[in-house]
Amino acid sequence: MTTQRILVASRNAKKLAELRRVLDAAGIVGLDVVGLDAVPEYPEEPETGATFEENALIKARSGAAATGLVCLADDSGLAVDALNGMPGVLSARWSGGHGDDAANNELLLNQISDVPDERRGAAFVSACALVGPNGDETVVRGEWRGVMLRAPRGDNGFGYDPLFVPDDAVASGRASAELSASEKDALSHRGKALAQLVPALRSLAGQ
Repeated sequence: MTTQRILVASRNAKKLAELRRVLDAAGIVGLDVVGLDAVPEYPEEPETGATFEENALIKARSGAAATGLVCLADDSGLAVDALNGMPGVLSARWSGGHGDDAANNELLLNQISDVPDERRGAAFVSACALVGPNGDETVVRGEWRGVMLRAPRGDNGFGYDPLFVPDDAVASGRASAELSASEKDALSHRGKALAQLVPALRSLAGQ
Protein backbone atom coordinates (compact mmCIF):
# COMPACT_ATOMS: atom_id res chain seq x y z
CA MET A 1 0.00 0.00 0.00
CA THR A 2 1.43 3.38 -0.98
CA THR A 3 1.66 6.09 1.62
CA GLN A 4 0.84 9.65 0.68
CA ARG A 5 2.60 12.48 2.45
CA ILE A 6 0.47 15.34 3.69
CA LEU A 7 2.13 18.54 4.81
CA VAL A 8 0.89 20.39 7.86
CA ALA A 9 2.01 24.00 7.47
CA SER A 10 3.29 24.26 11.03
CA ARG A 11 6.34 23.57 13.16
CA ASN A 12 4.13 22.98 16.19
CA ALA A 13 4.57 19.32 17.16
CA LYS A 14 1.30 19.40 19.11
CA LYS A 15 -0.67 20.31 15.97
CA LEU A 16 0.93 17.44 14.04
CA ALA A 17 0.16 15.02 16.87
CA GLU A 18 -3.44 16.29 16.96
CA LEU A 19 -3.98 15.51 13.25
CA ARG A 20 -2.39 12.09 13.65
CA ARG A 21 -4.80 11.33 16.52
CA VAL A 22 -7.77 12.44 14.37
CA LEU A 23 -6.62 10.12 11.56
CA ASP A 24 -6.16 7.23 13.98
CA ALA A 25 -9.59 7.79 15.55
CA ALA A 26 -11.19 7.78 12.08
CA GLY A 27 -9.31 4.63 11.10
CA ILE A 28 -7.57 6.40 8.23
CA VAL A 29 -4.28 4.80 7.20
CA GLY A 30 -1.91 5.55 4.34
CA LEU A 31 -1.25 9.22 5.14
CA ASP A 32 2.17 10.28 6.37
CA VAL A 33 1.74 13.54 8.29
CA VAL A 34 4.82 15.76 8.14
CA GLY A 35 5.50 19.31 9.30
CA LEU A 36 7.49 22.18 7.85
CA ASP A 37 10.68 20.86 9.44
CA ALA A 38 10.48 17.77 7.18
CA VAL A 39 10.43 19.62 3.85
CA PRO A 40 12.91 22.02 2.21
CA GLU A 41 12.46 25.54 3.54
CA TYR A 42 10.41 27.83 1.33
CA PRO A 43 9.38 31.48 1.64
CA GLU A 44 6.15 31.55 3.61
CA GLU A 45 3.54 34.09 2.53
CA PRO A 46 2.70 36.72 5.15
CA GLU A 47 -0.61 36.11 6.90
CA THR A 48 -2.38 39.25 5.78
CA GLY A 49 -5.95 37.91 5.78
CA ALA A 50 -8.70 39.63 7.73
CA THR A 51 -10.29 36.29 8.69
CA PHE A 52 -9.09 32.93 9.99
CA GLU A 53 -10.25 31.33 6.72
CA GLU A 54 -8.20 33.71 4.56
CA ASN A 55 -5.05 33.13 6.59
CA ALA A 56 -5.47 29.35 6.57
CA LEU A 57 -5.81 29.42 2.78
CA ILE A 58 -2.73 31.64 2.40
CA LYS A 59 -0.65 29.12 4.37
CA ALA A 60 -2.09 26.02 2.69
CA ARG A 61 -1.76 27.40 -0.85
CA SER A 62 1.81 28.47 -0.17
CA GLY A 63 2.76 25.03 1.17
CA ALA A 64 1.10 23.11 -1.66
CA ALA A 65 2.69 25.31 -4.33
CA ALA A 66 6.17 25.10 -2.82
CA THR A 67 6.27 21.36 -2.11
CA GLY A 68 3.83 19.71 -4.51
CA LEU A 69 2.21 18.03 -1.51
CA VAL A 70 -1.35 18.26 -0.29
CA CYS A 71 -1.09 20.88 2.45
CA LEU A 72 -3.22 21.35 5.54
CA ALA A 73 -3.02 24.67 7.37
CA ASP A 74 -4.98 26.05 10.24
CA ASP A 75 -5.39 29.55 11.53
CA SER A 76 -6.87 29.76 14.95
CA GLY A 77 -7.29 32.17 17.78
CA LEU A 78 -9.42 33.50 20.56
CA ALA A 79 -12.40 35.80 20.06
CA VAL A 80 -13.37 37.56 23.30
CA ASP A 81 -16.90 38.97 23.38
CA ALA A 82 -15.98 41.98 25.55
CA LEU A 83 -13.21 42.90 23.07
CA ASN A 84 -15.52 42.74 20.03
CA GLY A 85 -13.99 39.46 18.85
CA MET A 86 -10.37 40.40 19.41
CA PRO A 87 -7.58 39.23 19.60
CA GLY A 88 -9.00 37.18 16.68
CA VAL A 89 -6.50 36.75 13.84
CA LEU A 90 -3.95 38.68 15.95
CA SER A 91 -4.09 36.12 18.79
CA ALA A 92 -0.55 34.76 18.37
CA ARG A 93 1.01 38.24 18.33
CA TRP A 94 -1.39 40.13 20.59
CA SER A 95 1.39 41.45 22.84
CA GLY A 96 3.63 42.45 19.93
CA GLY A 97 5.94 39.45 19.49
CA HIS A 98 4.81 36.22 17.82
CA GLY A 99 3.96 33.23 19.98
CA ASP A 100 4.85 34.69 23.40
CA ASP A 101 2.07 32.89 25.26
CA ALA A 102 2.86 34.31 28.69
CA ALA A 103 2.93 37.92 27.45
CA ASN A 104 -0.23 37.44 25.37
CA ASN A 105 -2.10 35.95 28.33
CA GLU A 106 -0.95 38.68 30.71
CA LEU A 107 -1.99 41.46 28.33
CA LEU A 108 -5.38 39.89 27.69
CA LEU A 109 -6.08 39.43 31.40
CA ASN A 110 -5.23 43.09 32.02
CA GLN A 111 -7.52 44.21 29.19
CA ILE A 112 -10.55 42.35 30.59
CA SER A 113 -9.76 42.75 34.30
CA ASP A 114 -12.81 44.99 34.83
CA VAL A 115 -15.21 42.82 32.81
CA PRO A 116 -17.76 41.14 35.15
CA ASP A 117 -18.09 37.35 35.18
CA GLU A 118 -21.39 37.35 33.29
CA ARG A 119 -19.79 39.14 30.32
CA ARG A 120 -16.56 37.13 30.05
CA GLY A 121 -17.79 34.93 27.19
CA ALA A 122 -15.38 33.95 24.42
CA ALA A 123 -14.80 31.38 21.70
CA PHE A 124 -11.77 29.62 20.34
CA VAL A 125 -12.04 29.58 16.54
CA SER A 126 -10.15 27.41 14.07
CA ALA A 127 -10.29 27.53 10.28
CA CYS A 128 -8.58 24.62 8.51
CA ALA A 129 -7.74 24.69 4.81
CA LEU A 130 -6.78 21.60 2.81
CA VAL A 131 -5.20 22.47 -0.54
CA GLY A 132 -3.90 20.08 -3.18
CA PRO A 133 -1.20 20.88 -5.75
CA ASN A 134 -3.92 20.46 -8.39
CA GLY A 135 -5.83 23.40 -6.90
CA ASP A 136 -8.48 21.47 -4.96
CA GLU A 137 -9.44 23.44 -1.83
CA THR A 138 -11.54 22.62 1.22
CA VAL A 139 -12.04 25.10 4.06
CA VAL A 140 -13.85 24.32 7.33
CA ARG A 141 -14.42 26.17 10.61
CA GLY A 142 -14.83 25.01 14.19
CA GLU A 143 -15.80 27.05 17.26
CA TRP A 144 -15.52 26.26 20.97
CA ARG A 145 -17.51 28.49 23.32
CA GLY A 146 -16.56 29.20 26.90
CA VAL A 147 -15.68 31.88 29.44
CA MET A 148 -12.47 33.64 30.40
CA LEU A 149 -10.82 33.08 33.77
CA ARG A 150 -9.15 35.77 35.88
CA ALA A 151 -5.89 33.82 36.29
CA PRO A 152 -4.28 30.98 34.32
CA ARG A 153 -4.90 27.34 35.29
CA GLY A 154 -3.38 24.10 34.03
CA ASP A 155 -0.23 23.00 32.24
CA ASN A 156 -1.60 21.22 29.16
CA GLY A 157 -2.17 22.85 25.79
CA PHE A 158 -0.71 26.14 24.64
CA GLY A 159 -1.71 29.70 23.77
CA TYR A 160 -4.72 30.91 25.72
CA ASP A 161 -5.71 27.43 26.97
CA PRO A 162 -4.97 28.27 30.63
CA LEU A 163 -7.43 31.20 30.56
CA PHE A 164 -10.40 29.47 28.90
CA VAL A 165 -13.07 27.32 30.57
CA PRO A 166 -15.22 25.55 27.94
CA ASP A 167 -18.99 25.52 28.21
CA ASP A 168 -19.00 21.75 27.52
CA ALA A 169 -20.36 19.85 30.52
CA VAL A 170 -17.69 17.20 30.07
CA ALA A 171 -15.04 19.78 30.95
CA SER A 172 -16.67 20.16 34.39
CA GLY A 173 -15.38 23.66 34.98
CA ARG A 174 -11.79 22.79 34.07
CA ALA A 175 -9.71 25.10 31.94
CA SER A 176 -8.74 23.93 28.48
CA ALA A 177 -5.19 23.53 29.81
CA GLU A 178 -6.49 21.09 32.43
CA LEU A 179 -8.03 18.69 29.88
CA SER A 180 -6.31 15.58 28.55
CA ALA A 181 -5.29 15.50 24.89
CA SER A 182 -8.10 13.10 24.01
CA GLU A 183 -10.72 15.20 25.83
CA LYS A 184 -9.52 18.32 24.04
CA ASP A 185 -9.56 16.57 20.62
CA ALA A 186 -13.22 15.67 21.12
CA LEU A 187 -14.27 19.15 22.22
CA SER A 188 -11.94 21.77 20.79
CA HIS A 189 -12.33 24.20 17.93
CA ARG A 190 -9.50 22.56 15.99
CA GLY A 191 -10.82 19.09 16.75
CA LYS A 192 -14.25 20.14 15.41
CA ALA A 193 -12.69 21.61 12.26
CA LEU A 194 -10.44 18.61 11.63
CA ALA A 195 -13.39 16.24 12.10
CA GLN A 196 -15.10 18.01 9.17
CA LEU A 197 -12.05 17.25 7.02
CA VAL A 198 -12.21 13.49 7.67
CA PRO A 199 -14.15 12.71 4.43
CA ALA A 200 -11.60 14.64 2.35
CA LEU A 201 -8.69 13.00 4.19
CA ARG A 202 -10.26 9.56 3.78
CA SER A 203 -10.59 10.20 0.04
CA LEU A 204 -6.98 11.33 -0.07
CA ALA A 205 -5.93 8.07 1.53
CA GLY A 206 -7.91 6.12 -1.08
CA GLN A 207 -10.35 4.68 1.48
